Amino acid sequence: MTPKVLTKRADFLAANRGLRVARPGFVLLARPNGGEGTRYGITVTKKIGNAVVRNRMKRRFRDLLREALPDYGLPDHDHVLIGREGGIERDFGQLREELAIALERAREGKGDKPRRPRRGNRK
Repeated sequence: MTPKVLTKRADFLAANRGLRVARPGFVLLARPNGGEGTRYGITVTKKIGNAVVRNRMKRRFRDLLREALPDYGLPDHDHVLIGREGGIERDFGQLREELAIALERAREGKGDKPRRPRRGNRK
């Protein structure tokens, strides 16, 4: 079964409170979603580059997730990939391996340390 796509901002914010696994090309967030199936979302900020670069990165991430999540994704979890600056230059095969490692770490519950809260009035 193909994974569903996250569209609501609240789902992305909830995933941010879940498990975080950082890799050189991306950060994977994973969080249980209460039985709604395997879902994924992609975020690439303007810090990464112009629209062409961001859209190219999103297309690569979408292909990676569609390929990996049916076999390696966590059941009934939301998966969010956040693009990092070096991600666009990375080889697709290398990104595939990094995603497999990140999903394995998430399955084992071995996330990275939680980030410090940001200062400011963000909601």
